[in-house]
Amino acid sequence: MALSLDSRRRTSNDDGFTLIELLIVIVILGILAAIVVFSVKGITDKGEKAACKSDVETLSVAEEAYYAGNGTSIPGGSYTDAAGLKAAGLIRSIPSSSKYTITVDSTTGAVTGSIC
Repeated sequence: MALSLDSRRRTSNDDGFTLIELLIVIVILGILAAIVVFSVKGITDKGEKAACKSDVETLSVAEEAYYAGNGTSIPGGSYTDAAGLKAAGLIRSIPSSSKYTITVDSTTGAVTGSIC
């Protein structure tokens, strides 16, 4: 009889996870997923700002190159807008993004970005 009692204990003691243990694991995974989502959002915001600063710097350098190139023929030099810089061959394309805007003042040569 002792033998049959031992074998019954082994079969009735199923190894596995309880519902509470599974819920705790799911909650922990949800918290970790939320942390990852918010940290990745911050990284993309930094990338947009860096791209804006890079575009502003590129246009500023091109604007000064345009001023220097036109300064010899026009007394005091002149500035142009982004389309004029592209037409002069100083930039390959006009920077555009749905996240930020860049403006070029053709009278002063000032280049500004909206989120820089």
